[in-house]
Amino acid sequence: MDHGAPMLEVFGIWFNLSNVMMLLVAALIVFLIAFISTRRLQLKPTGMQNFMEWIMDFVKGIIKSNMDWRTGGQFHVLGITLIMFIFVSNMLGLPFAIVVNGDLWWKSPTADPTVTMTLAATVIILSHYYGVKMKGLKGYGAGYFQPMKFMFPLKVIEEFANTLTLGLRLYGNIYAGEILLSLLAGLAGASFFGFAAAIVPMMAWQGFSIFIGTIQAFIFVMLTMVYLSHKVSDDH
Repeated sequence: MDHGAPMLEVFGIWFNLSNVMMLLVAALIVFLIAFISTRRLQLKPTGMQNFMEWIMDFVKGIIKSNMDWRTGGQFHVLGITLIMFIFVSNMLGLPFAIVVNGDLWWKSPTADPTVTMTLAATVIILSHYYGVKMKGLKGYGAGYFQPMKFMFPLKVIEEFANTLTLGLRLYGNIYAGEILLSLLAGLAGASFFGFAAAIVPMMAWQGFSIFIGTIQAFIFVMLTMVYLSHKVSDDH
């Protein structure tokens, strides 16, 4: 992993061009999947439409396991977007990595803590926004003092902990997978014997990484709905 990142400074703000490019690629792929799946809707779904409806039902099940559908239905599109975007982002760095002039350009955007922490912070901010919107400022604030008033400091700490764990869990799993794949790729390129020794572990780890990437997308959406339910449901 002896490489840097392509950085660009704009008005004193530094941008990682690799992250920008890979996020756009992930967004484009998700858009194309959604467009292809819904451009010719049929009463009896087949092909991509069937896949999209399965995703919709899967996310609906996640929501209903955390809150009633009347409350959680408004988060359906958010959940579908998150699970597809994070899954695609997790998969982008698995087939290969592209390094140009010592800078890593092609990778999984979720292998960068800046990206995953931004996603986590967005989810937490949304949970606060909908909590205030649906309960009112007074009802939302009262939740920090339940069941007892001394719980307030602990609940404030919990908000920061939720943000960190949500973002760092995703980052750690994806980054570790890409690190090991890069090490195996380096071994495979060292010699014929290195290639013979690395090819089977590399294929096995790629399969395992697909599984991990899928699970992490599911966990991220599940925890998103858990945090939202804690803010918008009256029984939490």
